[in-house]
Amino acid sequence: MEQREVSEDGVLTRIGQAVMLLHGGDREEARNRFGELWTEIGESGDPLHRCTLAHYMADTQDDPGDELAWDLRALTAAEDLGPATARTASAVRAFYPSLHLNLAADYLKLQHPDAARLHLSRARAAVNVLGDDGYGNGVRTAIGRLEHQLLDD
Repeated sequence: MEQREVSEDGVLTRIGQAVMLLHGGDREEARNRFGELWTEIGESGDPLHRCTLAHYMADTQDDPGDELAWDLRALTAAEDLGPATARTASAVRAFYPSLHLNLAADYLKLQHPDAARLHLSRARAAVNVLGDDGYGNGVRTAIGRLEHQLLDD
């Protein structure tokens, strides 16, 4: 099948290339490439690929409802691990704090503070899997910022 023709390393490399476009400011081209990849890997593709791709695809969306839909796809993929390898399971678990943080931010944008608080609580509960590095510290800082924002609302 087509999914098997797409090599695992090739998919992650292509996701990384689209992420570089996104971080470079070309949201439209990143969105187009993510869309092509999503078509290739499909709804039942490798959970790590789906999770990673949907996680970043959410950041290319202009509409908060669309952003929420992609963040929910990322969370669904993370929960779809099933019989995954230890490496894949570990990689997806490391996404949970950020996945829930993004969902909290989405719900706050959509004026659903209770849902935002729920996902912020889940993000806070999952931070123990993060390292003491730039990524981990960035996620922790963003959680704290969103907590203050929710308190002010």
